Amino acid sequence: MLGKRELGAALGERATLVQFSTAFCQPCRATRRTLAEVTRLVPGIAHIEIDAEQHLPLVRDLDILRTPTVLVLDARGRLVRRAAGQPRKADVIAALGDAV
Repeated sequence: MLGKRELGAALGERATLVQFSTAFCQPCRATRRTLAEVTRLVPGIAHIEIDAEQHLPLVRDLDILRTPTVLVLDARGRLVRRAAGQPRKADVIAALGDAV
């Protein structure tokens, strides 16, 4: 389980989208926009973006191999889904269905 201490931010009431990014990652920018849009559309969802280069121990612990990587956590911080690469909005919404 992941929580505020590990992620540096509060979890969403219903679910949390955790995005691992790097500074020069173009797909990370598009992923940020997609996840922000989903967060606005779906109540109770939080979006946390983590700079992978600044949080290497967490990246290693979670076996993050590329950016962007998105983790979908349920309200308790349990990992429900994980995806690497730029997600489509419909896929994010579907993944949230498994978390809530």
